[in-house]
Formats: sequence, structure tokens, C-alpha cells
Amino acid sequence: MLLGVNIDHIATLRNARGEGSPSVIEAAKICISAGANGITAHLREDRRHIKDNDIYSLKNDLKCRLNMEMAATEEMQKIALDLLPNSCCIVPERRQEVTTEGGLDVFGQTEKIKKFIHPLIEADINVSLFIDPDENQIRSAAQTGAKFIELHTGAYSRAFNKTNEQEEFLKLYNSAILAQSLGITVNAGHGLNYENVQRMHEIPNLHELNIGHSIICRAIFTGLDDAVKNMLKLVTKS
Repeated sequence: MLLGVNIDHIATLRNARGEGSPSVIEAAKICISAGANGITAHLREDRRHIKDNDIYSLKNDLKCRLNMEMAATEEMQKIALDLLPNSCCIVPERRQEVTTEGGLDVFGQTEKIKKFIHPLIEADINVSLFIDPDENQIRSAAQTGAKFIELHTGAYSRAFNKTNEQEEFLKLYNSAILAQSLGITVNAGHGLNYENVQRMHEIPNLHELNIGHSIICRAIFTGLDDAVKNMLKLVTKS
């Protein structure tokens, strides 16, 4: 599996003082130097962490493999088509949420999502849909033309070491198998950490895990280079 490191919370810390430190770009450089396969950054509509200049610098100056998380809005589509990141992950957004609370409802708006992502696909951007591990969502995702999904692992992560862990894990497992049978490449992320990430190896052919919060939290105590390297060992072990 590949590891994409989400650096949103580097920007959260920087924005707390309204100054320039810590640098999002320097953080991304450390992650890539430590072996991360790419950088994920969420340009939210409210710009609460990553800013426009961050996302452009990550793509144009650092030139790493960039996965841009974004809402399905006209503004974000325009930015993505100008920026041309390697991939875009379409996520739901609510202004009041602390972090992304659930998957995108593709089942309820299949044609809308299909129309929205078509220009991105035409621009050779790899489009992923961030969805809950649900059969209806997966079958609808396949109808949009997206070649990637990212399974929302939040419910599994919260259930880890609890009585419903296996139930939530099986939702991920069965959803991944279904998506792959429909020709979709499967990524996963949200809430994964140094303890619960191990079970992702039980899911066949997962392509990439996108992990941020737990890495940044660990980095406070060990440094970012060490935090990325230790997660990378867990993600890439055979």
C-alpha cells in the first residue's frame, strides 16, 4: 500500500497565530523525504486550514504527488482545473463540522456527481469519491465514471478494540471487494492511527491510505520525519 500524508493540521497550527510558522511546504518536504508517496491537502470552502497559496505551492513549487480534497462546488472545480493536481478526492463539507463527518452521498446525487467530475477526468485528473462503506454508494460511484474511491474508515476507527470492531471492519472489507469487482481502485482513510491501521492489510489490494491527524499528533513528540517513517513501516509491511 501507498501512504499519502494529510498536512491540513500543519496549516491549522500555523493559522492559530496568523503567521508563517510552521510552514506547510517544509512539512510536505519532510514527509516526502521520509518516504511518503504523496501529500494530501483539503482546500475547504471556509479556508480554515489550507489556503489557496498553499495548494498552489504544493503543486507548482514542491512538485510532489498532490491529492487535493475538495467539495463538489463550482469554485473548487475551477481551482482544480487550473491547478491540475495529480488527483482530486471529492468530499462532503459542512461549515459547522470539526472534520469530515461522513462520506459523500453519491447514491442520492449520482447524476450531479457524474456531471461535476467529468471535466476533471477529461483534464487527466484522477478523481476519487470519499464514500462510506455502503453497497448503494459504491454501485452509484461506479456509475459516475470515477476510477477511484476512498472508503471512509471513521466508523471502523472509532470501533477499534470495541465490541463492534469486526462489524465495521467487514463493511470496509466487503465494500472494497465489491468496488474492485466493478473496476474501481480502492483507497481508504479517516481516523486511522498507529494502532488500528494494521487491519487494513487484511483487505486485499488496497491501493493507498491517506492519514494525517495521527501522524501530526505523533510528530509533536517524535518529530515529523520519525512519525512518517513509523507509519510508513506499518502501511507498507508485507
